[in-house]
This record gives sequence, C-alpha cells and structure tokens, in this order.
Amino acid sequence: MAADDIWILGIHMTKFGKHKDKDTIDLAAEAAMGALADGGVTMKQMGVLAAGNLMNAGAGIGQQLQKQIGQTGIPVYNVANACATGATALRTAIMAVKAGEADYGLAVGVEKLSGAGLLGQPKTAGAADGTWTPSGRVGSVTGLEGRVGTGTMPGVFAQIGQEYGHKYGGTSFELFARISEKNHAHSTLNPLAAYQKRYTLEEIMNDVMISYPNTRPMCSANCDGAAAAVVVSGAVLKTLTGEQRRRAVKVSASVLTSDPWQEGCQVLPDVNTLTRDAAVRAYDQAGVSPSDLDLVELHDCFATAELVHYDNLMLCPEGGAVDFFESGATWRDGTTPVNVSGGLQSKGHPIAATGIANIWEVCRHLRDEAADRQIQDAKVGLAHVIGLGSACGVHILERAAA
Repeated sequence: MAADDIWILGIHMTKFGKHKDKDTIDLAAEAAMGALADGGVTMKQMGVLAAGNLMNAGAGIGQQLQKQIGQTGIPVYNVANACATGATALRTAIMAVKAGEADYGLAVGVEKLSGAGLLGQPKTAGAADGTWTPSGRVGSVTGLEGRVGTGTMPGVFAQIGQEYGHKYGGTSFELFARISEKNHAHSTLNPLAAYQKRYTLEEIMNDVMISYPNTRPMCSANCDGAAAAVVVSGAVLKTLTGEQRRRAVKVSASVLTSDPWQEGCQVLPDVNTLTRDAAVRAYDQAGVSPSDLDLVELHDCFATAELVHYDNLMLCPEGGAVDFFESGATWRDGTTPVNVSGGLQSKGHPIAATGIANIWEVCRHLRDEAADRQIQDAKVGLAHVIGLGSACGVHILERAAA
C-alpha cells in the first residue's frame, strides 16, 4: 500500500577524516549499524537497501555490506551519481517505501578518499610516450587541457563564481575567502568534521591558490567517511514507541534533478538551473518557502559554489547573494544559518557520503541534538547536494509535531 508520508527514523554519520585502519565496507557497516541503532530497529526489519559509492568499492557494494550487517534476501540497489550519490541512495529507499514495496528502507553512502588527490581523479592511461589519442564518442567531446585545468572541478566552480560576479557584481577574492572563513569557524563546534580549525581571513587568502579565486582552504576536503539513514512510512511510525515518534524527522520533500538541455552546458556545466529546478519542486512538495527554513546545509564544494547556491536555492532575491552574505544571515547566529556543520570545506567531502551527511546535520538540529552548534527551536531545514554530470538532490526536513 502506497505511503503518503515518509520519515527518517534513524540516521548516523561516522567521523570524517583519515581511517587507515578501516576499509570501505568497515565504514559503511559502522554507519549502517549506527543508523539502525539510532532508530531502534534491526536489519531484519529493513525491506530495501540502497548503497552508494563512487570511487572504490567495486561491484556490488550493497551485497558486500550485507555480509557484514545481515543478509536477509531483500532487494539491493547499488547507486553511483557523482557527488549526489548519497542523496540518490536515500531517495531510492524513500521511493521504495513510498510505493508501498517496503515498510522500512536503509540508505548508505560511503567513500575512502583520503590521499586521493584532486577529487580522486585517476591517472589517464596513455601511450608509452605519455600522449593520448582521442577515439570514439568520448574522445570526440573530451577536452585536451590535461588533468588540472578549467574542465576539472576547481576550474569549473572558479568560473561559475566569477561568472556570477560578472553578471551581478559585488564579488571579490576577499568575499569568497570570507565565506570560507565562516565555514571553518563553524567547524570548530563539530566533533565529526575532518578539520576543526578556525582560519583567519589572511591565512585563507595567502594559502596555496588552487583555481582563482579558490585557495586550498576554500576547496572541499577529500577524506574517508560514511553516513546512513533508515526511512519508514508514516503508517508504520504510528505503531512505534513514543520516543521513536518524537525523534523521527519528516521528509517533506525529496527531489532529484538533472540538467535540462542547453547549448551552453555542453561546454560549461550549468549548476544553477538544475539546483533552482530542484529547489522550486522541493518547496512546492513541502509547502514551505525559503523564509521558513531555519538552517541549510548546501553543497559548498568550493567557496564560489556556496555563493551561487544562495541564489539558486532562493535564499535571497535573484542576483542578491552578495548582499545576503554581507548581511550576516548565513552565520550560525544569522537569520538563515548555512553550513553550520562546517560544510564540505572543513567537515570534509567523502563523495558518496556527503548527501546523507548533510541530512544528518539537519536532523541533529531538528531533534535538538546538535550540542554546542544547535540552532535554537529549529523546525524546518534543507539539505542540498550537486554532482557534475549532472545531478542535484534537495531534501526538505521537518521536526516531528510530537
């Protein structure tokens, strides 16, 4: 029987950072078991498993994970969708429960990326003399600028930030550095962040330049980590204990988009349109507006990305992202706190885990369980991720009424 509403019953995030003593499945199992325990349920109750990993698990990560946490014969979906992998895994579980195929669903995202270099980009195989000859369809559209250039993520998001400034004005190297300064300051209150260090503006601006205007502290940090969530139908939630109902978080909107066709995005990915499309659909699904949000966890893979997503998520009037930031709204004590976790720049970015980890942060605040970084009386939050390829996931979450 189809479910009208979906709830996050349990959720867990491992500490992000370097885990030399744990492999991918170890981390995934830690997150999965943590989410089950947090929800007061067991693997035996799960009716579907969606497992996300992008870089290094090989075939069948979900099946490998089952060998550690329980093989019960349920359907398993192995998910890969760029940086939106975790959000896609969660949405897969949500859709299965919403369709009435399962009462409970488990979603996991995991990655081992510490020491992986530039977004885990593998070396490109070539001829013995180091050259590469384009061939096939991929060869016909692949750029030839090398491994570090304007087509890589640092270059793409540097251009996106510069383009926003060119169109609307007000941006500067210092402005983008101040966004990073905010997120690193927030990270000092998050014990699960990979980095918990407050940087001065001068330290950020004088660090290694990766792709202007983003220096090293302004870029997301590759690391190891996992996150997992248990979702349940509203009908089943009503049969559970008062404590389980109290801590459950309502999924008011779950949206996944990809790029609409545009001539320009065949050259430079358009992160704006698919995020705005996802946001419009999410607000409509949830029946809320941006002004109703008590906090936002958005995909700040680079400081430039955070600025443009203020606009894309309609946290400000179109073209007003600079004024919105300058108002102080995005700080933890502002009107619309953004990336209270420290964001990807300091919390870290184990790619497939990020989508669920952003939701974990929002859930902590809606449950009043975020300790020193708690946003007081938080009732509604938004979690956003974007992966170039392209995919965007937006979830709007609400505190339980009782």
